Amino acid sequence: MKDINWTPLLCCLGLTLFVALTGQAQTSQQQIGAENPPFSLDEVQKRHFLFFWDLAHKSNYQVPDRYPMDNFSSIAATGFGLSAYLVGAERGWITRAQCAERVLNTLQFLKNLPQGPEASGVAGYKGWFYHFLNTADARRFKTVELSSIDTGLLMAGVLSCMTYFDRNNPTERAIRETADFLYRRVDFNWFMNEHHRLSMGWFQELDGFLAAEWSGYNEAMILNIMALGSPTHPVPGGLWQRWCDTYYRANFKGQDHVNFGPLFGHQYSHCWIDFRGIQDDYCRRAGFDYFENSRRAVLAQRQYGIENPGKFAGYGPDIWGLTAGDGPDAEMTHQGRKIFCPGYSARGVAIDYLDDDGTIAPTAAIASLPFAPEVCLPALEAMWKRWPVGPYGFFDGYNETFTDLSRSPNAQAGYPFWVDRDYLGIDQGPIVLMIENYRSGFLWDLMKRNPYIVNGLKRAGFKGGWIDKSVVKSATDEDDFPGPMQGPNPNIPLDPDGFFTRGIIQDKTGHSLPYRLAVPTHETGKKFPLVIFLHGSGERGTFNKEQMTNGVHAFCEKDFRKKHPHYLLVPQCPPGDRWGPASADWPDLFHENPTTTGQLLLDLIDKTMRENPDIDPSRVYITGLSMGGFGTIDMLMRRPDLFAAAMPVCGGGDVRYAERVKNVPMWVFHGALDETVPPRCSKAFVNALQSVGSQVKYTELSTLAHGIWYSVYYNPNVLEWLFAQKK
Repeated sequence: MKDINWTPLLCCLGLTLFVALTGQAQTSQQQIGAENPPFSLDEVQKRHFLFFWDLAHKSNYQVPDRYPMDNFSSIAATGFGLSAYLVGAERGWITRAQCAERVLNTLQFLKNLPQGPEASGVAGYKGWFYHFLNTADARRFKTVELSSIDTGLLMAGVLSCMTYFDRNNPTERAIRETADFLYRRVDFNWFMNEHHRLSMGWFQELDGFLAAEWSGYNEAMILNIMALGSPTHPVPGGLWQRWCDTYYRANFKGQDHVNFGPLFGHQYSHCWIDFRGIQDDYCRRAGFDYFENSRRAVLAQRQYGIENPGKFAGYGPDIWGLTAGDGPDAEMTHQGRKIFCPGYSARGVAIDYLDDDGTIAPTAAIASLPFAPEVCLPALEAMWKRWPVGPYGFFDGYNETFTDLSRSPNAQAGYPFWVDRDYLGIDQGPIVLMIENYRSGFLWDLMKRNPYIVNGLKRAGFKGGWIDKSVVKSATDEDDFPGPMQGPNPNIPLDPDGFFTRGIIQDKTGHSLPYRLAVPTHETGKKFPLVIFLHGSGERGTFNKEQMTNGVHAFCEKDFRKKHPHYLLVPQCPPGDRWGPASADWPDLFHENPTTTGQLLLDLIDKTMRENPDIDPSRVYITGLSMGGFGTIDMLMRRPDLFAAAMPVCGGGDVRYAERVKNVPMWVFHGALDETVPPRCSKAFVNALQSVGSQVKYTELSTLAHGIWYSVYYNPNVLEWLFAQKK
């Protein structure tokens, strides 16, 4: 073996002492790998295919979520299984007739399953299916959600079978008709919210939808394409633009790409759609396609594995890959700290994401094989020779750092480190399909002939490459559909984060400032206010999400946004820095030169106004809490001419410079019981303002301490005052 990073314990003390210390079986990694069959792509792919062929339930043909534990089936795994059967037929592992029989039985069973709004005894509603189904009767498992993405993955498998079985015989005609029925039955419009995005799920018990929505970039690309391509319940074409609005493009580990942490988000849609050489509007602006985006994400993950900042055992050039899957479900001590390694978890890394506990899922690298074979194929071979495999290929996860197997409820015995006991269908499927796409492009070529997929891609604005050469007849605009497009479902609650796009601004020295920006619904000829919201010290970070914790969403309330449409800019201060020097030493210090983050913030405000000419320069407001309260005053002192009003909350400022901002309308808030930032900080600055003639307003909440954000920002009178100000 080559390129294996042995742990320092193994290197220094030897395997015998390692085994003695861990109390595990006397089995070396060389011995583990030697027990596997000789490596070949055919052997790997066939074993993972057999998971679906052997384990689909004999009476209802649904694929178990996992094995050997088998508590319920997974509709997404069934979708992967339907396409995997086609691969088996193409590879000669089963006959076309065997494949057709299994597919038809599966599709007819799905068609005949009861659908309805009841809490139990049904498998779905309005064409959608519940995430998990009971093993015995394929009805809803417990109280799981009606799942949009899992139904989408099921339908991708359904459509692949509809296209593959194109012969004129009773079985194959029945497959096409049943597959077409299942897809046409899905009411995509019912799941679309007022953001023009699809909700993630619906619960009968809640009599409603999840506010969580599918916004890019992630595994739901294929779901959106099928929603756009539906001939019976098509969503408006604007859905794709609203999906793209929330992409987060950034450079991570030397790769400029639209980020998403777990690799399955870069793989699932590509199992069926060949994105090579076709581009939507976003890709045309970016200069690369989604296939290239996934390739860059894979290379970034491999680089992370090489750097191995967590110092986990085994990581290296050929042992890497983080995605959703199983883990030890127990705590371990590593590098002097305790780490809880979850059971099932969406592990991954990106500019805005870090979930890594030493658990590698083989599907992460293997299902990325078409994107970067030069690094994924060596990884596949190294893993095959290094880790134990079973009759259905790789187990779902491996963690060489986790060695106290007695603590893990799902570990296999007999190995010196954690090896999962289970296989997972949604991780097995991409291995089968993506190996095949690497070997032959079979599924990609197949779906190029599916009119619904082609239609969805064209309505999303994809052009170039194979799609321009497609002769598949498809509807491409709203005039081609039998009836008017339905609007969004007003009964779906909105995710307040769904109003925001994400970005990063960077200076010439490489310092960066992440931010989120909410944009109003544009009306020609109108101007809109801009609000800058500065968070407190506890929300500093680099993931571009923590700053949304306190107070921000008050500006996103439906009635308020309707009455006061506005831009809302919410930057995130990096760890170790502050919005302004004044906040470092309470109210006693102001520097003429801003902090690094302060300068980036000023640049960001200018950039936002420059790029959005419908921002009203006479209505630019700034507010902030705690550290952001200090930052609010610091920004005012630097650009008093810019702001129409300010609301510092639990902050303060340098009293010596009150003269600079005396003409800016200001409402200052503080909690009387605040021990984190004493009220005297606000009072001193308010007194200084009043002494120079300012009409500043001051409110001290007598019964509250530091956390007064809700009381301030959710008070409609406060926001009404702010939006009434104008230079």
